[in-house]
Amino acid sequence: MRQARLPDGFGIRIDPKVRAYSGGRVLIGGSPTRMLKLAPTAAAMIGDGYLEVVDPQSAVVARRLLDSGVANPRPMSTPSPQDVTVVIPVKNNASGLHRVLAALRGLEVVVVDDGSDVPIVAPALQNGCGGNVTVLRHETAKGPAAARNTGLRYAATPFVAFLDSDVLPRTGWIEVMLGHFSDPAVALVAPRIVALEPEASTLARYEHARSSLDLGRKESAVQSGGPVSYVPSAAMIARREVLDEFGGFDESMHVAEDVDLCWRLQESGWRLRYEPVAHVAHDHRVTFGKWFGRKLFYGTGAAPLAARHSGMVPPLSMSPWTFFACIAAATCTRLGLLGAVATLAMMLVRLRRMFTGLDQPTRIAAILAAQGFAGGAWQLASAMCRHYWPVTLLAVLLSKRIRRIALAIAVAEGVADWVTHREPGGLGPVRHTVFKRIDDVAYGAGLWKGAVAAREFDALKPRLKS
Repeated sequence: MRQARLPDGFGIRIDPKVRAYSGGRVLIGGSPTRMLKLAPTAAAMIGDGYLEVVDPQSAVVARRLLDSGVANPRPMSTPSPQDVTVVIPVKNNASGLHRVLAALRGLEVVVVDDGSDVPIVAPALQNGCGGNVTVLRHETAKGPAAARNTGLRYAATPFVAFLDSDVLPRTGWIEVMLGHFSDPAVALVAPRIVALEPEASTLARYEHARSSLDLGRKESAVQSGGPVSYVPSAAMIARREVLDEFGGFDESMHVAEDVDLCWRLQESGWRLRYEPVAHVAHDHRVTFGKWFGRKLFYGTGAAPLAARHSGMVPPLSMSPWTFFACIAAATCTRLGLLGAVATLAMMLVRLRRMFTGLDQPTRIAAILAAQGFAGGAWQLASAMCRHYWPVTLLAVLLSKRIRRIALAIAVAEGVADWVTHREPGGLGPVRHTVFKRIDDVAYGAGLWKGAVAAREFDALKPRLKS
């Protein structure tokens, strides 16, 4: 089914950030940015930016636009929530479990008690979920991945939803996500995870804007190297038979098992979607010790991921030309700036050759060169403060010049992060930047800790390719 035809009635909408040239026959956009050339008949199908599948030809065009990342799906039908079994792994969180069950009335629910000190029993839960609750128990804790797999093996419905015990689904969450499964090639869909109590404390206000589980406001395909490279298992829905085929979650992984699952599905040709219209609230860790420890824990997942998925966990990913231009500009010297300008000019010339025959080839090339440089500069600044902060710290201690540059980058990257991620009721730029730097220190420390422990350093290697 992963290569199945889109059904009649299925729609796609060209992403608003995609630029059209030559009468709509050339589309430039997506992530990573690419140029898509369409036949005149295909361009005519899109019209005002919307295409509805009505025959095999329009189905082929719609699939190509979806897979290239320049269009987003507009499903035409929705499977029934009765086709879903909700699996909830839990350990010693009875209060959170009761809270999430109250939002699941009428659904089939399987609770997997992963070795709680006080065993969870079904009769105590029936009233909270309309009586459709089954409790399975591990006498000794095996971890969240194993608990989810136990629930997966028990389920008999076409779809399985995984919800952690510390989340609370918002109204309509399941219907919005299920619509994506009208595309038979979609194996997994995930919602946006938002804060349960966004203004409970200063740290809660930072997490409201910058939680590791919140992947943003923009709908997207889920693919390594894209704007949404994975989705967290705190909340997701998948085709049961597909997960059965892949053996579910890797039970040997106690961190990043959700990323591993996403990438295994992607590598085999299945499509995955992130749907931010659907909201599931999460009870974030907002005491400093637990918050810092969790960020560090997430960082340790990079090394095992790099071992399983070679080249898919780079701190930096850009062309060698962009990398050189960014490094040269970061030196803030006259020679460095001249080198950056010269490199960008060469990139402009090379790009312009690609667009010969299009309207305004120089303008298109200039826009793409500028976007590439800005994206590369953002990646480099982020990596210096996050993945490579121990190296940056050593350089700062050895050089006063580097100290000034690093301080400017740390402040500028933090403020830019605040601009792109701020939420109503969130922190101002100063406190956001302080917490972002601490966040990065925690993740980076976990990254290096995991790499040293595994003696596996691929997660620290940049990917430079044209």
